[in-house]
Amino acid sequence: MTKTVALPKVVIVGRMNVGKSTLFNRLSEKVKSITLDYEGVTRDFISDTVHWQDRTFQLIDTGGISLHKTADPVSEEARKRVIALLDSADLILFVCDGTVGLLTEDREIAKLLHKVGKPVIVLLNKSDAKISQENMHEFDRIGHRPLIQISAAHGSGIEDLLEYMMTVLPSRYIEEEPEQLQPKVVILGKPNVGKSSLINLLLGQERALVADMPGTTREAITEKIRFYSEDIQVTDTPGIRRKRGVTEPLETLMVKSSFHALDQANMVLLMIDSSEGHIADQELKLAFYAFDSKYRALIILFNKNDLADERQKELLVDDLDNYEHMMKKIEQLTISCKDGKNIGRVLPLIKKVWARHCQEFSSSELTMLFQEGIRRRPIFKSEQELFVLQAKQVKTAPITIALKVNIPQWFEKNHLAYFEQLMRKKYDLKGVPIRFIVTR
Repeated sequence: MTKTVALPKVVIVGRMNVGKSTLFNRLSEKVKSITLDYEGVTRDFISDTVHWQDRTFQLIDTGGISLHKTADPVSEEARKRVIALLDSADLILFVCDGTVGLLTEDREIAKLLHKVGKPVIVLLNKSDAKISQENMHEFDRIGHRPLIQISAAHGSGIEDLLEYMMTVLPSRYIEEEPEQLQPKVVILGKPNVGKSSLINLLLGQERALVADMPGTTREAITEKIRFYSEDIQVTDTPGIRRKRGVTEPLETLMVKSSFHALDQANMVLLMIDSSEGHIADQELKLAFYAFDSKYRALIILFNKNDLADERQKELLVDDLDNYEHMMKKIEQLTISCKDGKNIGRVLPLIKKVWARHCQEFSSSELTMLFQEGIRRRPIFKSEQELFVLQAKQVKTAPITIALKVNIPQWFEKNHLAYFEQLMRKKYDLKGVPIRFIVTR
């Protein structure tokens, strides 16, 4: 039986655009907070259970909620919720931007945290920039200790932060049985692309309302399908809002319930209308977000192929060729909900991709693969050679690989992309993402 134990609560706070969500993403194991260069992007709290060594704690990102009093009742209610959250915290991570120095709003937050009276760690973010080092002394004035320099974007100082956190947090643990992983599939796509029709065909019943107008599905609908003695949870969602400009942030392109459904899922079926002859920017944003940021397994279903003429099919192929670097990683299937073409292949494909998502690899095999890879193609940064000392899989669904390296902060996205390429060349990983955690 699972024991319910109150986990230590760690709350990330700071003024807007200092890197709170980037830090949350660095520490979080499965939940991803959207990080875009827009003030107040994170509308609500996002939390995750984080494991470090033999300890577990709850991490909460307060996101883009301002601590300034406001006349707006919604914003004021959100501000009060943050205050209540700080009062219940076991530890507060106060994030500041070292590249701009100490601002008035930082001082105001620091004063509030003194009143709250909870343990505080001041995090000087973006400390890899030279100007951050020059501004560091300014933060001595706010009266909180310790101050730890980090780069949330590049990972430097994160291990020092976690080590210190363990000395502050109370020793409360959660004991639980291992979760039985099962496919939790969410169907995403633009309005009227055929999501509800697909779920009705998979279920063999009229569970979701189907109509020839966009936006029929108002809330996410979840059902379980039994397939070869295994339960597959499938969720139909409202569509992406297609009237939005493509320059707007991704979170304006989906309704809230679709985001929630994506958070609860571990696999995505992204449906695209073949008869339109192209992939919309919204759909590409969603595909990249689900696969690269949320680490969800991804299958793209091209529906309404029966309505597409030869010209539209050719244009769609050209579109796919333009994004070959992404599409070659993804399983794709052409279907028709109208005449039933390939509908019988959807559940077997889900099962196949799920098996890949749950693969396990030995540490010795992974270590050898990466070490041999960089022997053939050495990695240098600032004339310093970078090494992989050990590779170890720490999670499945998504496949998560911890890399123990000589200089963690110097390992960049292109280096990790090379390791991903090595894995994809050796193993059958089509349709599933790979997440890397770089440590010393």
